Amino acid sequence: MRKSIVRYGALLAVPAFTILATTNCVNKSTQTTPDTSTTAVTDTTAPAVQNLLVADWAGPYGGVPPFDHVQISLFKPALETAMAENLAEIDNIAADPAAPNFENTIAALERAGQAMNRVRTIYGIWSSNMNGPEFQVIEREMAPKLSAYSDKITQNEALFKRIEAVYNSPDKAQLSAEQQRLTWNYYNNFVRSGARLDAQAKERLSAINQELAGLFTNFSQNVLADETDYVLELQNDADLAGLPASLREAAAGAAKTKNSKASYVITNTRSSIDPFLTYSDRRDLREKAWKMFVDRGDNGGEHDNNAIISEILRLRAERAKLLGYKTHAHWRLENTMAKTPERALELMEAVWTPAIARVREEVADMQALAKKEGANIKIEPWDYRYYAEKVRKARYDLDQNEVKEYLQLEKLREGMFWVAGELFDFDFTPVTDVPVYHPDVRVWEVKNKITGQHIGLWYFDPYARAGKRSGAWMNAYRRQHRLDGNTATIVSNNSNFVKGKEGEPVLISWDDANTLFHEFGHALHGLSSNVTYPSLSGTAVVRDYVEFPSQLLEHWLSTPEVLQRFAVHYQTGKPIPQNLVDRIEKASTFNEGFETTEYLSSALIDMKLHLAGDQKIDADAFERETLAALGMPSEIVMRHRTPQFMHVFSSDGYSAGYYSYLWSDVLTADAYGAFTEGSGPYDKAVAKRLQQHIFSVGNTIDPAEGYRAFRGRDPKVEALMRKRGFPVKGEATKKAPARKK
Repeated sequence: MRKSIVRYGALLAVPAFTILATTNCVNKSTQTTPDTSTTAVTDTTAPAVQNLLVADWAGPYGGVPPFDHVQISLFKPALETAMAENLAEIDNIAADPAAPNFENTIAALERAGQAMNRVRTIYGIWSSNMNGPEFQVIEREMAPKLSAYSDKITQNEALFKRIEAVYNSPDKAQLSAEQQRLTWNYYNNFVRSGARLDAQAKERLSAINQELAGLFTNFSQNVLADETDYVLELQNDADLAGLPASLREAAAGAAKTKNSKASYVITNTRSSIDPFLTYSDRRDLREKAWKMFVDRGDNGGEHDNNAIISEILRLRAERAKLLGYKTHAHWRLENTMAKTPERALELMEAVWTPAIARVREEVADMQALAKKEGANIKIEPWDYRYYAEKVRKARYDLDQNEVKEYLQLEKLREGMFWVAGELFDFDFTPVTDVPVYHPDVRVWEVKNKITGQHIGLWYFDPYARAGKRSGAWMNAYRRQHRLDGNTATIVSNNSNFVKGKEGEPVLISWDDANTLFHEFGHALHGLSSNVTYPSLSGTAVVRDYVEFPSQLLEHWLSTPEVLQRFAVHYQTGKPIPQNLVDRIEKASTFNEGFETTEYLSSALIDMKLHLAGDQKIDADAFERETLAALGMPSEIVMRHRTPQFMHVFSSDGYSAGYYSYLWSDVLTADAYGAFTEGSGPYDKAVAKRLQQHIFSVGNTIDPAEGYRAFRGRDPKVEALMRKRGFPVKGEATKKAPARKK
């Protein structure tokens, strides 16, 4: 039993390792002043304090981030010191009089930049979790400087000649497979970053990159501002009509946090808006909430992102041409599994047709129910979730609030740990001897439960707050590697669940539970890593493969073993009843038209924007006209409209790459079949192959080869169509049960 939704909004964020930084996406919220007793020191001038952001991490577990010694004023000098140190290391490698070889060039690059990694990791954590006006000033100043620093490395001609010499040397055949992969990775990254350009082109490329870095920061901060500044205030009981108690309590808590005169506040983030759109009986307020959310970054004035989008697209197109590519999309996809934008579009368009066909069926059902209830309306986007939930109840006798009573956040966390133990032999033990950046953050040590070997640390930051970007994500604070002895990884999972009353369990939705497992899948990918070189470690894989392990882990939420042990009622402690499980199973592909269409519309717009080349783009007009040409149902809006599309415009991370969730889900659907064809989800032999060929190898092998080694063949797209309940050629499609009268 499972829900086929994929966590399209979930994010992966990983820190940089030397110049092979994998930058990933962000969405944001706002900041409160941190509790200085746990997150900061008061002396901003003492050298020992300043050096802690640059120095080797001290403490247990091979060292931990010094979160208890962070001051925002320390970031700029720490970054400048680390950049200077790394550039000096690079110059030394480039000027080495010895003939270039793997050890004095490639391995030397792997050892360089460690101070920068440490500083940038903490800097990134503050950007994602503790972001406020003071920090934003530093972000705006440092973004172009950090970009210029990276370009100084990739445009170092003497350094590139050494990398190229190692790459072309006949001695390369004597290297291990991992060393050859790493050498190719450096060579390819330098070439793709403009190492072969002439001096004038390099100068222009660096100027473009610096300008883009500033635009990315402005885009992110504008979305953050709209998420912070706009709220929906609810004044009385009439405004609360239809809302469950848990949502009312969360809205009351938000009102206090925002110091609002209203008794209840719906904040401008998905975790608050989606439940309101699902349950509020007030159509007028649903419309206001929906417009507030979908118009982030598109409200005119100083925080409007449309002009920024146009400029980002122009600069990306110019950069792609400088680098010798037809479009930004062709540049971005060259090293992915898809290889070309055309192949990615082919998959998206194959799924788009059945998805919008399913939407028409869903809308017809909702329209009929609304008419039956006496609502003389046409279904609009702010009605979709509300009437979909009514249809779900009528057709499957399934109330999501009933399900929610069995989904306690802490119990599900225990369930994730149990799954990790069954699949990967991991054991999680809470620790309190490491500093954290906020009191909400907790830490666990991860060991192999059979050998007792230390694997790493897992940080968990589950709750929404001011200064924290919206959404959910995984981060690697430190990558596993064996370059100079064994270095254990440190990973985190971050979410935005809304706290309820003090002392009461936090209840989450089925979809949020899927998201929790999804992000934990990213963490397990990092924790499972078993490689020599940090640049190839953990989640440092191509964009359309990185979501595969995370989406795969979602399947284990719905296994009977997890549900019976950990999906227990928050009051009685009794496990979720089988008849409710059966109803969830029957509804597993319900509303799949909506889920797939809102995601795919975003992915298609992303790709088509970046295939448009150097034509001037008006983002609003392009979005509107392209969706019309695609036949986008009027009842649905893109999951991420362009003015707030953080995946695509807060960095290059998922640009021309949002399709990757769908590409990875082909792998996910097909890979889970290996378990169902075996002895089930906890088949030890299949789990061992999964860890050996997928979770542990990082980027040491081509991902297609890794998948074939696990599955014995290439993936089949038919598995994806079955998973979503869409027609498969040559197979009969199961009809949905008739709606109850």
